[in-house]
Amino acid sequence: MSDGRLSVFKTYKLYVGGKFPRSESGRVYEVTDSKGKWLANAPQSSRKDARDAVVAARKAFGGWSGATAYNRGQVLYRVAEMLEGRREQFVREVADAEGLSKSKAAAAVDAAVDRWVWYAGWTDKIGQVVGGANPVAGPFLNLSTPEPTGVVTVLAPQESSFLGLVSVVAPVIATGNTAIVIASAGAPLPALSLGEVLATSDLPGGVVNILSGWTAELAAPLASHQDVNAIDLTGADAELAKELEIAAADNLKRVLRPHGAARPQAVDGEDWSADPGTRRLTAFLETKTVWHPTGALGASGSSY
Repeated sequence: MSDGRLSVFKTYKLYVGGKFPRSESGRVYEVTDSKGKWLANAPQSSRKDARDAVVAARKAFGGWSGATAYNRGQVLYRVAEMLEGRREQFVREVADAEGLSKSKAAAAVDAAVDRWVWYAGWTDKIGQVVGGANPVAGPFLNLSTPEPTGVVTVLAPQESSFLGLVSVVAPVIATGNTAIVIASAGAPLPALSLGEVLATSDLPGGVVNILSGWTAELAAPLASHQDVNAIDLTGADAELAKELEIAAADNLKRVLRPHGAARPQAVDGEDWSADPGTRRLTAFLETKTVWHPTGALGASGSSY
């Protein structure tokens, strides 16, 4: 016996500053699956939405970068817990977005959750890998320590809607940066759902901001924005990437370019199932070196 219920369709919204605004312009666009079936209307972000996201990311940067690495790891692990709890939803969204079977979509979601846990474990370890004490002549300690670059714009992969998304977002915030994420234009729903997970985890509002819409329209003002410190070009094609690099040079942004030699089996130029290494963790770190006297005054061993 049919219960006669009408389907309750989900309203997807942006995630900016820990809140869920509709696009400032009021625009939406249709999102379809791999067979052209309508899935949802996604908000089409405007340049104003992009500027609002920069303000939110900058406001959150001080608290997030000032938190202990151990605490950031705890927060990221909590996000992984929440992702695991909504696994079935993401499996469905990834299957629709990428045209995968349920089993392949489940494997991609499991890999994404595992990757989030992996980056959570790196938060208090990356400093030992890329920092340390430097041997110098004289009565000094010379210490190099990594620090986050600041506000990072991330162009999410266009094809890998969830595993690729997690692979580019998690390392940015694991190292203390804040992020403005431009979701895949054709498959934004997993990214917008990730915003719901982040809002119900312990991640402070503004640390990650998620925009959906046309990548080129949103990336251009962010690449030239004077309060954005870095940009990840993963989701840009070659022509757009060149334009964004030129714009990013105006305030000497750090630029992460996609791997140039894409293998045939790779998606978006990268094989997201491969071991990611530490490349993305170190891409948006600066090194601060401090000299400190040890107290020794000379070879005789005298000291203060």
